[in-house]
Amino acid sequence: MKTYAYFPGCSLEKMARSYHTSALETCRVLGVELRELEDWNCCGATAYFHVDELLAYTLCARNLAMAEQQKLPVVAPCSGCYKNLYFTRDHLNHDADLAEHINEALAEDNLKFRGDSPVHHLIEVFVKDVGLPALKAKVTHPLKGLRVAPYYGCQILRPRKDKEDVEQPRFFEDLVAACGAEPVHYPLRLTCCGGALIITNREAALSLVRNLLQSAVQAKAAVIVTACPLCQVNLECYQKQVNKEFGTEFHVPVMYFTQLVGLAMGIPPKRLGIGSELVAVMPAIKEARETEPSPAGT
Repeated sequence: MKTYAYFPGCSLEKMARSYHTSALETCRVLGVELRELEDWNCCGATAYFHVDELLAYTLCARNLAMAEQQKLPVVAPCSGCYKNLYFTRDHLNHDADLAEHINEALAEDNLKFRGDSPVHHLIEVFVKDVGLPALKAKVTHPLKGLRVAPYYGCQILRPRKDKEDVEQPRFFEDLVAACGAEPVHYPLRLTCCGGALIITNREAALSLVRNLLQSAVQAKAAVIVTACPLCQVNLECYQKQVNKEFGTEFHVPVMYFTQLVGLAMGIPPKRLGIGSELVAVMPAIKEARETEPSPAGT
């Protein structure tokens, strides 16, 4: 069994509880142990790095140091948490003076950052560490006929890391296909959903959400699948406001990739947190299964 230091982040404690639940359920089937960090703290989210960069790095370094004590790699399901933890480790590994300064603060908690524990997004664990062939072997209820818009968002791939393809990635589409569903291509799959802009510039944020929804609908997607709790909230929870603002009629289900994988592996919807969403997912799943052509001769 592969074991990771699990950093759920603040969102998965409440508004994205279904992401947390489905992550635990699917990882159990895939032979992955998510060992939650005890006494983890907020990563600082997006805003704090613009308020006090030093303290923001310290917040992330504390979580990394706790994972290093367990000699485990870190996994984060939230794209924002992943970005902050990944680049904190990278930055401190290249700035010895800053790392020394932060370690003075961490010493008060009997911790020390060494940079030993790599940081992964949860979808990376599924695609690379578990591997798509192994994941596909666990699929017992393939989601045939379901047209899925995989939404990367902007923080999993940016800023660029190593030599990854940030312009034409395929790993999310490949994951969807491994579940038996049909990934659809739509132009805005890598663009920002507006993030926290919904608080500071509501009109601009709603416009970004409208464009994303429209792009997925034009591609004839039945559902949008995301890997970030904030993206999920913006794309699903603000559909009503988008419809009011722009005179649209969007009613698009939005789910987490862990829920999609879980359904394909035969995990009951309730155990995946499905049923708590504002736009019901299961009608789209059932419709796809009912309209899927039967094999010839049956």
